[in-house]
Amino acid sequence: MQAIIDACRKGDLNGKVCAVISNNSNSQALEKARIAGVSEYHLSNKTYPEEDELDEAICKVLTESGADIVALAGYMKKLGPKVLKQYRGRILNIHPSLLPKYGGKGMYGIHVHRAVIDAGEKTTGVTIHLVEGEYDTGKIIRQCEIGVLEGDTIDTLSKRVLEREHAFYVETLKLISEGVIKL
Repeated sequence: MQAIIDACRKGDLNGKVCAVISNNSNSQALEKARIAGVSEYHLSNKTYPEEDELDEAICKVLTESGADIVALAGYMKKLGPKVLKQYRGRILNIHPSLLPKYGGKGMYGIHVHRAVIDAGEKTTGVTIHLVEGEYDTGKIIRQCEIGVLEGDTIDTLSKRVLEREHAFYVETLKLISEGVIKL
């Protein structure tokens, strides 16, 4: 998320971060948004115990902030049906593998990298995909490969993939903003 905020500020990305929403009140994303002067919201089942109310609250923030595209970055919960319907075809997620491999419920962060290493994969990567109702099942927009190096640990692989994720998300959003990639 910070890479996206920075790219918008520098003019490298034609757009702006309208709002940051996190389901975790202690999220670094909320603090980074605050520092950057971006509206930030903690919306979760703690603030909205009923799923339909949470769905409505997220939709309201996105609508009122003027969001055209929703770029998920570390948001770990499923979005509700209202958000999915209103922003259908405009919700992106970034995943630390070459989907469809190593995707789905519970496959995030170190869990993905552990599975890649345990399987003896020679390559992994980053996928940006549209968000639908299930985890990691939406249309793949763009992927990049990253080699798994001999001696890689979960930590070394995770760091290398995360570093690429930051630039790759910005590059992809730029291509979308320029009309090169159509959603």
